[in-house]
Amino acid sequence: MSAPINDGGSAFPVLENNGDRQLVLSSAGMSLRDYFAAQALTGLMAHPGSVDPLREARLAYMLADAMLKARST
Repeated sequence: MSAPINDGGSAFPVLENNGDRQLVLSSAGMSLRDYFAAQALTGLMAHPGSVDPLREARLAYMLADAMLKARST
């Protein structure tokens, strides 16, 4: 079994009132890994000659994983 993928948590966390006058961190929405991958994919697809979308998407997630790793060191 493979190790779980570090998704970096929420890309845009927000503080919400939980009803007891306490603020809690909400993690709904896009993960930081997905956000990084989307940003990388934008750059990758900006260059002419990108002909294999699946290859480019995989590369974008490889870059996102590298960015998450770099953040933790």
